[in-house]
Amino acid sequence: MEFRGKNVLLVDDSIVRGTTSREIVQMARESGARKVFFATAAPPVRFPNVYGIDMPTRAELIAAHRSEDEVAAEIGADALIYQDLGALIEAVMHVNPKLTNFEASCFDGRYVTGDVTADYLHVIETRRDAQRDAGDEEAAQLDLNLVATG
Repeated sequence: MEFRGKNVLLVDDSIVRGTTSREIVQMARESGARKVFFATAAPPVRFPNVYGIDMPTRAELIAAHRSEDEVAAEIGADALIYQDLGALIEAVMHVNPKLTNFEASCFDGRYVTGDVTADYLHVIETRRDAQRDAGDEEAAQLDLNLVATG
């Protein structure tokens, strides 16, 4: 598809590391897009999921320590539109008012088990980074059900 001279809105389900988003934006630019706007159906992913999904560490999450404008610049977009977490929860509750509790820790950093602390995340991330630095990529994808002691 050619976008020569057009403004383009790209929509994706989420932005985690930003690598795929960056590639998609680049493809639109290479197809001649004048401006590229990027929208995601998810809020910014700022925290790792520790309940069994292998998620990157905070250092690997593009939105963990960046503003929306900084993420847009990182992926090469002219502007970035995230789904608002409050609006997302409200929409779900509108469809099913019986749903009142949401596990949205990767967006808001509030872990439902109550035992995930900054120290716990630090232990997980330190171990994962050490294994990655040692070249053991498979082991770097830790079982995130670790017990932090210390």
